[in-house]
Amino acid sequence: MSFNHTGLKKEPFRFHKLKKNLCLFTLSAIILSSAFATDIAYVQAVSLDALTEAVENRKTLPIQSNEIENWPTGPQIGAESAIVMEANTGAILYSKNIHEQLYPASTTKILTCLIAAENSSLDEMVTFSHNAVFSIPRGSSNMGMDEGQSISMEECLYGILIGSANEVANAAAEHVGGSIEGFAEMMNEKAKELGCTDSHFANANGLHDDNHYTSAYDLATIARAFYKNELLAKISGMPSYHFEPTATQPDDFILRTHHKIVNNEYPCEGIIGGKTGYTDNARQTLVSCAERNGMKLICVIMKEESPHQFTDTVDLFQYGFNNFEIVNVSENEKNYNIDNADFFQTDNDIFGSSKPVLSLNKGSYLVLPKTAVFQDTQSSISYNVDDDSQIAKIDYTYNGVYVGSATVDIALNTESSYDFDTSIEGTAYDAPEAQNEEPQENIIFVNVKRVLSFILIVAGILIFLFVVKSVIQNYSFAKRRRNRLRRKNRRKDRMRSQYKDFDL
Repeated sequence: MSFNHTGLKKEPFRFHKLKKNLCLFTLSAIILSSAFATDIAYVQAVSLDALTEAVENRKTLPIQSNEIENWPTGPQIGAESAIVMEANTGAILYSKNIHEQLYPASTTKILTCLIAAENSSLDEMVTFSHNAVFSIPRGSSNMGMDEGQSISMEECLYGILIGSANEVANAAAEHVGGSIEGFAEMMNEKAKELGCTDSHFANANGLHDDNHYTSAYDLATIARAFYKNELLAKISGMPSYHFEPTATQPDDFILRTHHKIVNNEYPCEGIIGGKTGYTDNARQTLVSCAERNGMKLICVIMKEESPHQFTDTVDLFQYGFNNFEIVNVSENEKNYNIDNADFFQTDNDIFGSSKPVLSLNKGSYLVLPKTAVFQDTQSSISYNVDDDSQIAKIDYTYNGVYVGSATVDIALNTESSYDFDTSIEGTAYDAPEAQNEEPQENIIFVNVKRVLSFILIVAGILIFLFVVKSVIQNYSFAKRRRNRLRRKNRRKDRMRSQYKDFDL
């Protein structure tokens, strides 16, 4: 053992070298870690800058609704595509690339839940297969269901709409469609039935697939049907849901919505509900619904960056509710006549105290800019209606844009006398002063020949039956009369024969 000049024991050479190497390794690791962290920060900064630039570029994209004459100017937003649609009429208030085919991500699930609700009962038990649980990527949205567990269909709807659980969407799809592929076929059929034109669906949860796409217009169209279902609308507007343990699902947990307007992080008056979505390819997507003053609006945002999908939606709802209003058709329509009106409205009513045959549907309304009036609209009528209680449909436009419709219903038990609007005293044809007024350009004549034809056909059938009955009765009477005459003649012949014998 050796000592140095201070008298202290020397460290072995190998230990000293090891210590030196360890220090060098530690220093190198620190330098490499710093460099790696710097690279990550740089990549993130570059990526953030790229995303910010993309948002700014998308703000310059044209907004088609802003090009409509006398239409309220909508906000510039960073979404690639967006729409505001009135739910009941289907009128489009704001449109930006609404038919561009984009990836919907988890907003797909509004169609999944709509089909599941229409094709099953809420108390049906849904069992989770191996494929339903393990086919989703690690880290994707889920609520921790295990293979073999089961929950009710109603709980599936809560899990899909509030928790955006991908494995639950898979299980519901297998339960309803037999397989995820079979359910995807149902999705495409339903989309076509609803009037979608830009969509193709490949799965029930919206995880990325190049062959799984839709448009803002189609998502809004699907949402119109979705929000007619009271239960689905209610669930989509719940900020959380508590799952309690059962015999087939042992966990106790709470799901919380990802929709920051629903949970009031971004307040919006009248919010009903909605569904979020995100994938790297789709970016942020959002479907929302809100209602104020009897007007129900659906807003769809596609390909946006967080949190602007929420701020865009709030801005678009404000735009819609602040600039548009509903206008009842029957309370404003004054340009209607019934073809051959003199036949129905004369001093000598051939029907006596008859009731109106036709009337405008009292619940029909238009959605118009607040700067417009009902008389600014143009209308067209179609007799191609499927409902037996209706005879025609009138579509209204404003500067070429569809704003709503009204149906002409067969209404035999109303109080007015062949008047479409009972709130309007008289018509343009029952007062001399009105007859002297200049005719208005936008007059639609409702043809009632279909009603008259039906009445004539029924009358013809009754007359025919009466004639047939009369012929049968006359034939039977003549036959009985001939039989009586034959019997009478035979009796006379017998009597003559007897008298002849007596004379002999």
